[in-house]
Parts: sequence; structure tokens; C-alpha cells
Amino acid sequence: MSKYIIFKAEDASSQQWEQMLLAHTGAYTDILAEHYDGSKKPIPQPGYRLRDFHTVEKFIDPQFPGASTHSRVGDWEVTRVEEYVPNLPTGGFESVVICYCHYSPVVTPLEPLPRLEFAQELQQV
Repeated sequence: MSKYIIFKAEDASSQQWEQMLLAHTGAYTDILAEHYDGSKKPIPQPGYRLRDFHTVEKFIDPQFPGASTHSRVGDWEVTRVEEYVPNLPTGGFESVVICYCHYSPVVTPLEPLPRLEFAQELQQV
């Protein structure tokens, strides 16, 4: 079983809303991220921060030109967590978790992401 984790902005200024534009619809959303977690790790707790992903041009791998190259601890911090456990025995998720986040900017360093590697058989099409 897995957990469906939704990170949602608790509040946002007009400047922050500009960053929450859905590219495919042009609509704004207060959903910052969503994750499907099949691990046995505990759910996020207040104080947890989402990661921001960046592409640093000089580190772009030509094989994966659109991939992020670095990440950093982000500006959205979890302030409150609600967990909902379905009462149906055949539900698709063990629980649905909503993490409410507050925008709290921090200065954190960019950290390189590990390079993507694929087996040779998968690369041949």
C-alpha cells in the first residue's frame, strides 16, 4: 500500500501566486507538489521543507537536456499535517496526507543531483 501526499499552500501573497501557475491550463493552484510514496517512511512533519529543483546550464547532460541538475532545500515549510485513512478495505492508498505549507524563504546551497544512468540495453531503441 502507498501514501498519497499533497503539499498545499496555506497562504500565499500575490507574488507567490505567480509562481503557482499550471503551465498546461493557465490556471493558478495552491497545490505545490504531490507525491506517491510506497515506502515505509513516516509522513512529513511540521518543519519539513520541499526541495526546489534547478538546471545549471554548464552541468546539463546533452542526453537529458531538460533534466534538473541541482536541488536545494526550498522556501515552503510544512506547518500542519492532516492524514486521512480510508475505511474501505480495497482502497488504493493506505492514507491520504495533506501537508499545509507556509512560504518562509531560506538561503540554502545548490546541491548537485546524481547523474542519470541507464543500462545499455535500455538506451537502444
